[in-house]
Amino acid sequence: MPENGSGSVAALSLTSSTVDGIAVIKVDGVLDATTREQFADYLALAGSDLILDLGGVTFMDSRALGLIVHHWQTSLSAGAKFALIGVEYSKSKVMWITGLAQRLPIYDTLDDALAAIA
Repeated sequence: MPENGSGSVAALSLTSSTVDGIAVIKVDGVLDATTREQFADYLALAGSDLILDLGGVTFMDSRALGLIVHHWQTSLSAGAKFALIGVEYSKSKVMWITGLAQRLPIYDTLDDALAAIA
């Protein structure tokens, strides 16, 4: 994980690429109150077609899930493409506790997500 400039390891690393015209954001680290603003700012710049790769998430709280749900709803309203990949129960329990894991578009791999939302 990258350093945050003070010599300590950053709590959140966000990187993006584009695949088939869709922004793919790789999330590594903690998604909680301490990283909420950074995550929100990054999502705001991502555009409407989006795949979030949560395979590197070590913990997610309800605030982060709220941001994800908001972006998903915004994408749906705009007719845009949206998917989550790499979601692990042990690190994203809040998705199951809230019942959103059954509603959100979650796929195992990038290829699965691309095929489903094409």
